[in-house]
Amino acid sequence: MAQPPEYVNHANISRPAKVLKPSVFWRITDDIPKKLSWSLMVLSVVVPFILWLLISNSGLVKPLFLPTPTAVLGAFQSLWASGDLLKDIFYSLFRVLSGFLLAASISIPLGTLMGTFPSIRALMEPIIGIVRYMPAPAFIPLLILYFGIGEEPKILLIFIGTLFFNTLMVMDGVKEVPKELIETSYTLGGKRKQVLLQVIFPFILPTILDAARVNMAASWNLVIVAELVAATEGLGRRISVAQRFLKTDEIFVGLIVIGLIGLAIDLLFRLLLRLSCKWAMN
Repeated sequence: MAQPPEYVNHANISRPAKVLKPSVFWRITDDIPKKLSWSLMVLSVVVPFILWLLISNSGLVKPLFLPTPTAVLGAFQSLWASGDLLKDIFYSLFRVLSGFLLAASISIPLGTLMGTFPSIRALMEPIIGIVRYMPAPAFIPLLILYFGIGEEPKILLIFIGTLFFNTLMVMDGVKEVPKELIETSYTLGGKRKQVLLQVIFPFILPTILDAARVNMAASWNLVIVAELVAATEGLGRRISVAQRFLKTDEIFVGLIVIGLIGLAIDLLFRLLLRLSCKWAMN
């Protein structure tokens, strides 16, 4: 016998699921509001600084191991006033830019040719694949043996450490050029040189700049290694001397200065990308 309407079990009646709107913070690939973006970027710097300030002033860690921000600032002012810090920055920056630009002048055209012509790729890729797995610092004894302890071995160490990786990254960028684009260029009467310089190279320019940003960080790592071995000036040398005399505050100064210089160079690359490749920006 059918139940009266008042005895119907409403628990068995399915209800529509509540649709949750996606959180702005957890958006996938989509841009977030600029206000939120700037807030997160500020937090990424402020939070570590506050933790450093609290821990270093709490007495839980000895100043020998973790100096206070005030002590680091005092060391910075002392090194800057003496002119030593500015000299160290100049030498390190000169070595990094010299080695990196020398590597870029070879790796960009070579990588473009390897990506464009399979014959050149077959000729060069095996030897590059072998050498790139050899740690660049392992070449230091040979570089000192061949070139002494001047500027040449330091610049060449950066050159060796960035050349092969930059070449392969540029080559991989050429592989992303649509074949239809190249075939259309030939259909419109383009010659091989025109296709290479006016079609392929502009297409991979954003990839080249991104590769430069990545390998610039590698250049800074290598210059520090080079200056630790044989140098009288440079930020790496400054850190090595500070470690020898247990001046942890000066070590922090060197690390922070390197980070700030790297950030400035990275922002310059981003600006160059935005100005030269507007068509590639979202």
